[in-house]
Amino acid sequence: MTHADPLRNLGVRITSTGGELRVWSQNADAIDLCIFDDTDPNWIIKSIPMTKDIHDVWSAKSRTLSRGRRYGIRVSGPAGARNSFHPETTLLEPYSRGLVRVGADRWQSSVVDDSFDWADSRKPAIPLDHTVVYEAHVRGISRLNKKIPAALRGTYAGLAHEATIAYLKDLGVTSVELLPVQAFVSEQRLIKQGLINYWGYNTLNFFSPHADYATQAAQSGGPEAVLREFKGMVKLLHDAGLEVIMDVVYNHTAEEGPNGPVTSLRGIDNSEYYRQTAAGEYIDVTGCGNTVNFGHDVPRRLVMDSLRYWANEVQIDGFRFDLAVTLGRDEGVVYDPEHPLLTGIRDDPELAGVKLIAEPWDVGQGGWQTGNFATGWSEWNDRYRDRMRDFWLSDIRSMRYSGSAGSGIGRFATRVAGSSNTFSTDRGPLASLNFITAHDGFTLADLTAYDTKHNLGNGESNRDGTGNNNSFNHGVEGPTRDVAILKTRRKAMRNLLGTLLLSAGIPMITAGDEFGRSQRGNNNAYCQDSELTWLNWDFDDWQQDLHRVSRRLLELRRENPALRPVRFGRFGETTLSASQLDWYNAAGESMSHDDWNSPEARTLQYMAASTPEHEDFNRILLVVHAREQDATVTLPQHEGVGAYTLLWDSSHDDLRDAVIEHKPGTTLHMTGASMQLLRAHNTITSPPRKRKGKR
Repeated sequence: MTHADPLRNLGVRITSTGGELRVWSQNADAIDLCIFDDTDPNWIIKSIPMTKDIHDVWSAKSRTLSRGRRYGIRVSGPAGARNSFHPETTLLEPYSRGLVRVGADRWQSSVVDDSFDWADSRKPAIPLDHTVVYEAHVRGISRLNKKIPAALRGTYAGLAHEATIAYLKDLGVTSVELLPVQAFVSEQRLIKQGLINYWGYNTLNFFSPHADYATQAAQSGGPEAVLREFKGMVKLLHDAGLEVIMDVVYNHTAEEGPNGPVTSLRGIDNSEYYRQTAAGEYIDVTGCGNTVNFGHDVPRRLVMDSLRYWANEVQIDGFRFDLAVTLGRDEGVVYDPEHPLLTGIRDDPELAGVKLIAEPWDVGQGGWQTGNFATGWSEWNDRYRDRMRDFWLSDIRSMRYSGSAGSGIGRFATRVAGSSNTFSTDRGPLASLNFITAHDGFTLADLTAYDTKHNLGNGESNRDGTGNNNSFNHGVEGPTRDVAILKTRRKAMRNLLGTLLLSAGIPMITAGDEFGRSQRGNNNAYCQDSELTWLNWDFDDWQQDLHRVSRRLLELRRENPALRPVRFGRFGETTLSASQLDWYNAAGESMSHDDWNSPEARTLQYMAASTPEHEDFNRILLVVHAREQDATVTLPQHEGVGAYTLLWDSSHDDLRDAVIEHKPGTTLHMTGASMQLLRAHNTITSPPRKRKGKR
């Protein structure tokens, strides 16, 4: 930015002559800066008319507009179908760095000194191919953790506590993706029902951290203390080598539909900030009542300035963009992967190195765009999610009850290898953010225990939440004491986790899945702030076992670069940081057309060899058997491979009594519906033996 930039320094800036506020509105007739008494939120001690320049930027200065001062704006303008001016209402200024609640549903902006001593703290800058995302809720992750002091549980400080950090480091994830932490409020409908918005996808302000996640001490200290606690959290996570990714909601705001609350943008310039028809009807492609108008340069600028603030002033490492298709809709509300906002985010030098993750859909026309974002973006891969759930759950249910899975193994293999049928060669496998579960939907454990959603507690008569879960209860709906069913469910969890963490692409684990957390069949727990959604850190024995498996899988991912290709290979070429792939059937022979497509052919051997660029050469063999009956496979004879060493077997919680080393051409026993990972190398390092003790 240069001083010629007409939209520079929007919001409050403290100068030697006092504070200056700059606000953009094209259609307002008048704007007043209102400054409040230090103690009485209803007493306006100064009301200063703001002046408008040729670029529709209104400004005012006052020595009273200083650190800690509460303020707001009142905006007047013409009546009209597209306008919504309410001059009697004090509005939040869009660039507010701090908010103060002054009533049940009233807030005021606050001037914040956002200086902070970062000392030698630096962003970890984890390469994408080493990244493992851990999606977590700030309150939920530590609310029940008895290792954390009670005053810190469920807060930013609780997330940054040494007990939380030690757990994350020991597990082996690299990047914590936080559900929304920009200031948000509950929807009016939820408030009337006595519920709250727990997830936070209802943003009130794009620059302020959500105060309710701070400790009581910080909340009592005001917005500056809340911001310091937030930055302190980021610093401590960075010092431990962990990244912080924010889930950001720019597609809509908490002002809801046209009859919703007027708190900020609607009262400042409804006509330009929100998508509307000429008659003033809202064009809603988010399903949340309103859609921010990214066909206009000023709302785009608001998002860019917000991202720059969080990435640079707060040192955030990356962003996951909720309903990112909305951000790429042009003046005609048509999605364009080269939309100025999407390209601006990717190409802005002030955002260089920041991870960009798109949720590649919204609810508007043409809203499903998985695979259609440009180079530089990673995307939540719902095709991966659905295929893997089908493969290990729905297909197995179908085989159990009808005798046929309905489809072959080819689509599974494509997803494991990086979804090259979805993402272009130029983008490569790291364009795919792979996930089996997310905050939205069943947990991993519930996928294996419920065929249908159980959302009655949400107050919508079980109408909310998707009915398309691709799950399998394995014979009983919900909790059971049947030992055989429990054993099968837990193996299914291991298969799903193993598939996720051994696939090409960027894996995302939903917090608690690594130890089998349940939400009792609720697949839309957005309004549940309770023990239903908080992580329970008192593990049962089987949860300890699953947690140990998760740690092992993450360790194997780190140790084997063949599992983490950066690029897709090209036939007949040597591509650095790609993996050379070979595919074999149960007989150890190259896959035939029938092997790929027959619903009965549910066994596959996937060999991946790295093409070294930054790490040593590595070759693995992943054997997948997805029928419930045991089988025998013949290990492939491949040039340069003299031996296979077993690294992991999903049919066990550990590797006790497992044969560790095998020769090519020998047989391998596969338990029904299981997978094994082996390292392929040149020679046998020792005679075939059995490994004793737990791994």
